[in-house]
Amino acid sequence: MSQQPSSAPASTPLERALGQNEAVKETVEQSAAELVVINAVLKQEVPPHIQTGEVAQALQKTDELEVRIQESAEDLAQVNQTLEQEIGERADLERELAKTKAALAKAQAR
Repeated sequence: MSQQPSSAPASTPLERALGQNEAVKETVEQSAAELVVINAVLKQEVPPHIQTGEVAQALQKTDELEVRIQESAEDLAQVNQTLEQEIGERADLERELAKTKAALAKAQAR
């Protein structure tokens, strides 16, 4: 079980979700890269006269899977960007709320 250093502030659910998404994105990108290599090796090592029928279909499916995995990585990157923006906006709102509360407390103390 990993623990955060005691000096690190507690992360928000959005920050944790962003961290998880980043990890998933990296895994998806690594999987896509591995699939590219596997597909290239298969196309190179399997003689062209054997790349017919089910073998040809399997090679085509790996090409399609490669594209879908890369698109998923791009989608995750966009989701992460949206999460980062939301985290920033919430932090701004929390600072503004703290200022407003401080001003209200000061006004009520008078």
